[in-house]
Amino acid sequence: MKKIVLITGATSGIGKACAIKFAQNNYYLIITGRRKEILNNLAYDLVRKYKIEVLPLNFDIRDKKSVQTNIDSLPDSWKKIDVLINNAGLAVGLNSIQDGIIDDWERMIDTNIKGLLYISRAVMPLMIKNKKGHIINIGSIAGKETYPKGNIYCATKHAVDSLTKGMRIDLLEYGIKVTQISPGAVETEFSIVRFKGDKKTADKFYKNFTPLKAEDVAEVVYYVTTLPEHVNINDMLIMPAAQANAGRIHKV
Repeated sequence: MKKIVLITGATSGIGKACAIKFAQNNYYLIITGRRKEILNNLAYDLVRKYKIEVLPLNFDIRDKKSVQTNIDSLPDSWKKIDVLINNAGLAVGLNSIQDGIIDDWERMIDTNIKGLLYISRAVMPLMIKNKKGHIINIGSIAGKETYPKGNIYCATKHAVDSLTKGMRIDLLEYGIKVTQISPGAVETEFSIVRFKGDKKTADKFYKNFTPLKAEDVAEVVYYVTTLPEHVNINDMLIMPAAQANAGRIHKV
C-alpha cells in the first residue's frame, strides 16, 4: 500500500492545501473535519483527479470519544499511518484579556490544545507499533511571540510549541520524527473565523501586503517529509516577506 497521511481540519485553508499536495504526490489520505458535505466533496474530487484512495472521517476534534472511536474503527490497512498533520486550529475573537469571552477561550483551548492531544494520543500508538511515523504540528508565529489582544490564542500556540518538543523527546526512541511548522500571516478562512463571520473586517487585514497562501505552507509541510530518514526539521518559521514578526507587517 502507498504511504498514508492523516490531515485534521482538511476542509479549508492549510489543511485542504496539504491534502491536495500529498494527493499530487500519490499519498493515500485520511482527511478529517466537522463539515461533512465539504469533507466528502473534497474526498470525491481528490479521488477523481489524482486516482488515489481517500478516507473522510467526519468528527469534531474537540470530542475525545469521537476522535478515539474514529481512529479505532480504521481498517487495519489504514492504520499504517506514515504522516500525521495536526492542522485543525482556530482563533476566535480579538479582545483584551480582561474583556475576553470565556466561550471563545474554551473553543480555542479545546481545539488547538486538547484536540491536537486527542488525535495524537490515538495515532501515536499506531506509529509506535509500525516503528515509523512523522508528526507535523501546525504552529504559528503566535507560538513564538505574543501580540496585543492575541492573549489566549497565543497561549494555545505556545502550548503547541512546547507539546511538539515534548513529543519529540518521548517518541525519540521509536524513530518517530516530530516537526513544527509555524506560519505568519496566511490568507485563509482563519480571519473570518476570528472575526466571527465578518468577512469585510477579515479581508481588510490582508489588504496592502502579500500574505502567505495556504499552498505556500503546504509546500513546506510536504518538503519536510521528503528528507532522508536520518534528517528531521525540528522547527520551521515561515513568514510573508512583508512581515517581520508577530506585530509588524509592512503595508503599502
